[in-house]
Amino acid sequence: MTLYWYRITPLDVWMFRDAKPFSPTERAWASSLFPPSGHTIAGAVRPLCNHHSDLKLLGPFLCYQDRLCFPKPLSYVGTNLLMPAPWLPADDPSRQMMWNGQDPAPLVIPQVEPETIAPQKQQAGAYLESSTLLKFLKQEAIAPEEMHGVPGTEGQPWLVENRPHNSLEPGTRTVKEADGYFVEKAIRLKPGWGLAIALESSLPAGTVLRLGGEGHRALVEPCDAFATQWAEIDQLSQRNFRQTGKALAYLATPGVFERTLNGVAKCRSWPWEWKLTHRSNPNQTPGPLVSVATAEAVPISSRFVESKTGRSRPAPQVFAAPPGSVYYLDHPEALFQDNPGVKAHRYRRLGYSEMLWISVE
Repeated sequence: MTLYWYRITPLDVWMFRDAKPFSPTERAWASSLFPPSGHTIAGAVRPLCNHHSDLKLLGPFLCYQDRLCFPKPLSYVGTNLLMPAPWLPADDPSRQMMWNGQDPAPLVIPQVEPETIAPQKQQAGAYLESSTLLKFLKQEAIAPEEMHGVPGTEGQPWLVENRPHNSLEPGTRTVKEADGYFVEKAIRLKPGWGLAIALESSLPAGTVLRLGGEGHRALVEPCDAFATQWAEIDQLSQRNFRQTGKALAYLATPGVFERTLNGVAKCRSWPWEWKLTHRSNPNQTPGPLVSVATAEAVPISSRFVESKTGRSRPAPQVFAAPPGSVYYLDHPEALFQDNPGVKAHRYRRLGYSEMLWISVE
């Protein structure tokens, strides 16, 4: 399958609302989501593609100049990789820990010299460039300065600007009591930063598209450098997946793991088909999942089109595991939604749940 890689550069600020309810009369602060979801990107580029109904998207990823960038793995504290208690040596005191058998195993820092786990200065929202991520996939040593962010940048790649909106009473200078005031958050990327996506369909060079709220525009340009970087990452990940031993799975894009139980759709931070290795009930069948390093869920909103009327309506929101989450498994196991024949594969086609694999010796 041939993928065409593009860099998306903002021509203005961006506004991306998340899936939380918002009303100027009750909740006057509209929360935002960045990087944008796959649904948002698909909605912007679909009118420009030849195949409107069956879009294949990879990403979006952040990029700095011509380098792909990825969220720092949440399995690190400073430069120390967390390990699940069952994977520690038998004489490690943490092996004596007790925890709820229905939850993933706790993560701890392996016994090392005290000075190596001293507090370190770490930038908020650090992103790693592709060469550093390759070291992580190879389980090579990563220098502290590489873990702090992309060289030549400082802090989070974007700024958040609050944009208040006021409506006045006719003939007065008083803000309306109802529907009169609300605040949105605008995203301003720092110089050199942009978004990177890959599509099955090619786009005309120099395309300008509307992206996000208020119809703000962005420039779309081809970038072959992204294709080279991703090919190296993807090949290494697939080779690691074919190994039979312990493995880590790094989530490069938000992971949507949804399942309907007793008529109620539920989301959680790891795939439902990955059963835990430890069993709280002896009758349970053990699975490959040992532990999870993750953070606060990402609310994703989408829309669906009615087949009869063609009208677009809001779809139920889902909660995705944040990119950068890391899963510890006794052996690699594919995702259920990787199967093109299942309904959940639509998330994979929109760029969600992109797993990169690391072999653990």
